[in-house]
Amino acid sequence: MSAETVAYSARKIVTMNPSRPLATHVAVRDGRIVAVGNAAEIAPFAGGAIDDRFRDKVLLPGFVEGHSHIMEGMMWSLPYVGAFDRRSPEGKVVSGVRDIDAIVARLQEAESRIGDPDATLFAWGFDPLHIGGRMLTRRDLDRVSTTRPIMVIHASFHISNVNTLVLERAELLHAIEISGVVAGEDGLASGELQGIAARFRVFRVLGNPLSSAITMHDVDRYAASACVQGVTTITDLHNDLTDPTIELYAAATHSPEFGVRLVPALASASHTPEQAISKIATLRENGNDRLHYGIVKLVVDGSIQGFTARLRWPGYHNGAPNGLWYIAPEDLPRLVDLYHKAGIQLHIHTNGDEATELALDAIEKALAATPRADHRHTLQHCQMADAAQFRRMKALGVCVNLFANHLFYWGDSHHDLTMGPERAGRLDATGTALRSGVPFAIHSDAPVTPLSPLFTAWCAVNRVSSSGRKLGTETEALGVEQALAAITIGAAYTLKLDHLIGSIECGKFADFAVLDDDPLAVAPAGLKDVPVWGTVVGGHVRKAPRA
Repeated sequence: MSAETVAYSARKIVTMNPSRPLATHVAVRDGRIVAVGNAAEIAPFAGGAIDDRFRDKVLLPGFVEGHSHIMEGMMWSLPYVGAFDRRSPEGKVVSGVRDIDAIVARLQEAESRIGDPDATLFAWGFDPLHIGGRMLTRRDLDRVSTTRPIMVIHASFHISNVNTLVLERAELLHAIEISGVVAGEDGLASGELQGIAARFRVFRVLGNPLSSAITMHDVDRYAASACVQGVTTITDLHNDLTDPTIELYAAATHSPEFGVRLVPALASASHTPEQAISKIATLRENGNDRLHYGIVKLVVDGSIQGFTARLRWPGYHNGAPNGLWYIAPEDLPRLVDLYHKAGIQLHIHTNGDEATELALDAIEKALAATPRADHRHTLQHCQMADAAQFRRMKALGVCVNLFANHLFYWGDSHHDLTMGPERAGRLDATGTALRSGVPFAIHSDAPVTPLSPLFTAWCAVNRVSSSGRKLGTETEALGVEQALAAITIGAAYTLKLDHLIGSIECGKFADFAVLDDDPLAVAPAGLKDVPVWGTVVGGHVRKAPRA
């Protein structure tokens, strides 16, 4: 057989292909899988030569992260002030900070290293719910500096905190009547900014670190983060896709050394539908094996833990006002209809169940006007959907990508504050999705929560909060194999790439997650701790860095 064919042996290969679920050998040629089977079946494909470097490893299809953002690469250039430890693109564990004083100290250290006295100090990852509910205020940030602008972006990326100088420059210190500007006890702005309007007013003054020019270093960090966690296909699920970004993504992905397949989604808010439809048509023609365009992202509401998601009656458990519409309810049907008619796949952010209902109504109306088979419009997060809504998804051919990590990071808050015990039990209802026959994936929304598909699978299997509280374990928990399917072939399906990735079978890309242990053999509680050795992407082997 061809000298270009390489046959790998492994302790075990979990294929996610139901016609050949397990194997011990896989043959690769020109970046694709030629054959999967046992030693005798594979030997002829490589002339009897076997590469044994993975003989004590377990191979799975490369993990597919169906909801994450290039900010995972960008944010690591900024100080992290979240409560939980996280692993950097270099494989280093960065410790969390668990109180306001520790956060201020980390920011003071970061501020002392900035040479330019006028440069803004941006930080990320803050979450008041994990430090006793205490919110950062402008006065806390003034302890870091009163002469340098400071902005701390929450873990949800829907809320920010700024110091007094920023409020003054943006003319918000006395403008508590503006939507999203939260008042402090003194009647002035507290420094907390919710939603889009107030934050964009600040960005006009400071610049926006979330949409600043992406560099090759950011893209390389993103790919490195993927390798550390066994990810071989990753999304950038909300990007303006400016010309410089498009050129950068093309340059990065044309390199044979680029270690991940990238699936960007065009942010609808940055384009008119006509502009977006035209741009997607052009982008589709300029993709490559590592760069797949075609998705448009709509963001309907905010976050549940930030009280900016839209909920149906009875609303928030603690009586907080209902959240924010990021797209006007009367405008969503028009947008969905235009994109649907153009043959574009929509990925629609709906955290609250009222937002989910609005999105399903819009999709149903669009389908009635323009029937279209296999559209695979996908609801993203979709955290509070109930059984009736999942039945509607099934009837409409809608997919869902559920935010399983949310169970661990904010499950306690939803039980006690936002949803109450009954509704919190159906949070991210993977079990209902499975029973309803709705195609589904699970995700991290990195950098909102850590990029780590095995941790995401662990969350869906164990459904336990950070305090140890179990949420819907009897009805909504997945088995380990079902959870692994959700981060491989399930996620590939929601991206319309399941013909290329998501399982180890003949004809697909040779993309593998290389693990030191067998996730099907460890106890379900240990799933998140299975070590990732590295990845294979298109036949290129990459060992994950460990610091």
